[in-house]
Amino acid sequence: MSQDVVRQAWALIDQGRAAESAALTDRLASTQAAGIGVLVVHAAALKAMDRHAEALDFNRRAVALTPQDRIVWYNLAATLGDLAKDREAEDAARKAMALGLDAPEVYLVLGRALQGLRRYDEAEAAFCAAIERRDLFVEAHRNLAQLRWMRTGQLEAALAALDASLARDAADVGLSVLRSVVQEFAGERSAAYQTLTGALRRRPADLQLLLAAAHMAGEVGEVDAMLAHALAAERLAPQHPQVLAVLVEAHLARSDGSSASVVAERLRLTAPLDQYGLALQSTAWRLAKDPRASLLGDYPDLVRAYMLPTPPGWHSLESFLDALRKRLAERHDYRAHPLQQSLRGGSQIPSLHQSDDPLFQAFFAQAATVVAQYLTDLGAGQDPLRSRMTGGYRFSGGWSVRLQPNGFHADHVHPQGWISSAFYLDLPSGVADAETREGWIRFGQPGCITSPRLEAEHEVMPKPGMLVLFPSYMWHGTRPFSSPDHRLTMAFDVVPT
Repeated sequence: MSQDVVRQAWALIDQGRAAESAALTDRLASTQAAGIGVLVVHAAALKAMDRHAEALDFNRRAVALTPQDRIVWYNLAATLGDLAKDREAEDAARKAMALGLDAPEVYLVLGRALQGLRRYDEAEAAFCAAIERRDLFVEAHRNLAQLRWMRTGQLEAALAALDASLARDAADVGLSVLRSVVQEFAGERSAAYQTLTGALRRRPADLQLLLAAAHMAGEVGEVDAMLAHALAAERLAPQHPQVLAVLVEAHLARSDGSSASVVAERLRLTAPLDQYGLALQSTAWRLAKDPRASLLGDYPDLVRAYMLPTPPGWHSLESFLDALRKRLAERHDYRAHPLQQSLRGGSQIPSLHQSDDPLFQAFFAQAATVVAQYLTDLGAGQDPLRSRMTGGYRFSGGWSVRLQPNGFHADHVHPQGWISSAFYLDLPSGVADAETREGWIRFGQPGCITSPRLEAEHEVMPKPGMLVLFPSYMWHGTRPFSSPDHRLTMAFDVVPT
């Protein structure tokens, strides 16, 4: 009977119904007599639901039950990596290899763990080993290209392995899209668009290429081509959330707020919790001068700033901030920004909310109390932020950004978030100038192209120790700064539980 349950559970995961799979296997997996198949599929279902910490226990039980099984060691390594437990992830990956696993996936997991441990040369070697075993392994190429870009800031270095694989198979869609992403985030937007149009000539009806080409057409100002690509994508997948999002963007770029509003409604019905869909709907209403725009843009009510409480054991907030600054300075050792993130001209450290470092744990403990105060201050309501209150919440991401002079955050939203944040440690000297507002956080200026351009509607002057909280759907970015100082922040997203 348990074998039938396992087969059914895997089928549900394959159908995108992970919650049903987890519910189906929960009772069996929770018993002491649970077999290996039930443990493995239950952990996979939990991971598909972004419940990695819960999955870890079942991965560990699977290893204890079958300690000579290389696949369960790989599964354990992957989950440990998801939780940024990098030392354990390295050990588990190497155990899987010692038991004979030579798959590219295990080298990818190993490389990510080594990168998390800041052993960058070894991480590059592991990613290269993954590519040697599967030449067109997009995720390994992505990790290698990003690591080389962040370490060097050199586009040629970032593209070297990718171009070598494309030379052997120029028609590979995933690698072509990835190449355009690397070029875009290195500032070579025209070249990125050329990469995609060349790939489209080979595969004109590929959905992934059409979506990427629509985005880049907008980035280079080709708004008619942007709409054409978006409409071609819609013909292939009319209800796909990414298709609807890029179609909204195309209408916004062509000054068609009414059409953008109609498509945004479709997107909201398809993906009601997607914060980017909310941002696009708000932008469409604003462009069309629809009074409903104010429903999502009540900045004085929804954007709130707090000073972080001093953690227990510290005599002052400033002494705690000094310790955080020193610890983060040790970690910020990249030269360039990561791919597909908002920062430009700086470096980023991910997964701090999962760190076992007492300093970071102290920060997130105090941040949790501020989030609780924010929710209390907001009170109940039926708007997209308040209507999701359940009484519980968790951190779904936590990171630090160090911006160099002339660095900034491009305007963006956090699609999978609920509440987002900015916490300030070091600020440029120009931040005190209310005229130039260098380094200030701004809200309401869209990160997508609009015609006419829509400006920011609200700004906050940061100061050290301040934690700003706001809905994840709100467009937010920063003003660049020209002083020789850096700008050091931490941030996180919170989601309901």
